Amino acid sequence: MPLLRLLIRLLPLILIIVAGIFIWRSFKDFFSTDANDAPAVTVNYNTILTSVQDLGKMELVRYNFKDVVEYQKEVSRFIPDSKVVLIVAGEAVGCVDFTKIEPGDIVFEGDSIVQIALPEPELCYYKVDHSQSKVFSKENTYFQDAALVEESYKYAEQNVKRAALNSGILRQTQVNAEKVLKPMLEEITGKRVVLVPQRRIENPQLPPKR
Repeated sequence: MPLLRLLIRLLPLILIIVAGIFIWRSFKDFFSTDANDAPAVTVNYNTILTSVQDLGKMELVRYNFKDVVEYQKEVSRFIPDSKVVLIVAGEAVGCVDFTKIEPGDIVFEGDSIVQIALPEPELCYYKVDHSQSKVFSKENTYFQDAALVEESYKYAEQNVKRAALNSGILRQTQVNAEKVLKPMLEEITGKRVVLVPQRRIENPQLPPKR
C-alpha cells in the first residue's frame, strides 16, 4: 500500500516528464539549426526604369593621353600663389552619330553603287581617368586642398579635349569610318559603297525687325 500511494503521488510528475519528452521530440527540428544549411536570406527590391535612350553613335577611335598638369592660382599679392601638380591620364573618343542620317542621305546610283552621306565626325566624349591619375604635389594650398584639386582636374579634363582636337581626332575618326564602315556596308548591300560628307543647307537668319 505505501508503494501504491507513492506511485499515485508521483504520477503527475511522471506525466509531465513524458509530455515534455514527447513535445521535445516533436518540435526539436524546429528549434535546431543544421550547421550545413545556409541561412535564409530575403531580398526585396524595386527596379524603376527612369529613361530609355537610343544609342546611334559608333565609336571609331580612342586617344589616350598622359600629361603633367601644373595648376597655379593667384591668392593675393602678399602671399605666394597656390599650386597643384597632377599626373593625369585621360582619354577622348571620336564617333559618328548615325541618328543624324536621313532617308535622303542614301542614294542608289544604278544597280551597283550606293552613296551614303555620313554626318560630320564628332568628339563623342573626353574624360580624366581618375584611377590612373594622382596628385603629385601641393604648395601653399592654405587649407583649400580639396577645392584646388577639384579645379585642377576640371582644367585637366578640358586640356584632354583640347589635346584631342589638336591631335586630329576628328580627321582620324573620318578615316576610320572609311576603313570600318565601307567594307561592312558593301558586305551587307552587295554593292559598291561611296561615303560622302553630309551637306546641310541652313536657312539664312533674317535680320531683326526694326
